[in-house]
Amino acid sequence: MNKRELADFLRRRREARSPGDVGLPDGSGRRRTPGLRREEVAWLAGVSTNYYERLEQARAPRPSTQVLAALGTALKLSEAESEHLARLAGQAPPATETAEPVPRGVLQLLDRLGPVPAYVVNERLDIVAWNDLAASLITDFSKLPREERNTLRLSMRGVCSAQNGENHFARQAAAELRLAAARHPDDPALAALTREYANFSAEFAETWRDHEVQPRPTLRKRIDHPDFGPLDLDCQTLHVPGQKHRLILLSAEPGTTAHKALEGLGAAAE
Repeated sequence: MNKRELADFLRRRREARSPGDVGLPDGSGRRRTPGLRREEVAWLAGVSTNYYERLEQARAPRPSTQVLAALGTALKLSEAESEHLARLAGQAPPATETAEPVPRGVLQLLDRLGPVPAYVVNERLDIVAWNDLAASLITDFSKLPREERNTLRLSMRGVCSAQNGENHFARQAAAELRLAAARHPDDPALAALTREYANFSAEFAETWRDHEVQPRPTLRKRIDHPDFGPLDLDCQTLHVPGQKHRLILLSAEPGTTAHKALEGLGAAAE
């Protein structure tokens, strides 16, 4: 149980919810602080105000699964947020520390996608598999040191970023790595990566502090290709059932410069 992180998560989620969000009268004109009051959360969850205050002060004992479920309902947590809450409270099953192999079916799919660049990331956002078109579009991953095959480090090196700045990517990365950090609280490589990127991106640091753990399935990515220049692509994330791997697909609207570039790269690879 991580009492300090649990307390911070509850406080930030409480402050992010308005009375109207949870079916209470607004009364916003009489409120001195944003969000819900502690006593309101306690009442909604069916626990004492004193106990809830101690949770936010990192002084309470580990909450039961029933209390966590009640808090999740009271604060209108999403599935991802509820899982994060349970892990912070030490009530979720421990995550395996061994690296999962990329399923054979996913590797076969990478090779069968045709003109669609794609790669696979693990929980730490390391790129662990890719197809030839992704290597032609982004970089030859096989020539990078293993620790550099990471989407955050590629962003820091200027290889790729989110469209119109890196803030959307930074928020996505913070949400995904928050979940990973709760599953693997003793992973030194993950802790070092988050510190490094927080120093690089103020948006990442802010999202990390806010405990945002709801990843976005789609974002726009800009890749500066040496031959085709800046390419704006749709980046779609698909989860591999039963695993923590995610398949990242890059595509472009037909007729755009980016789409023509992908066609050219695909033809050159044939």
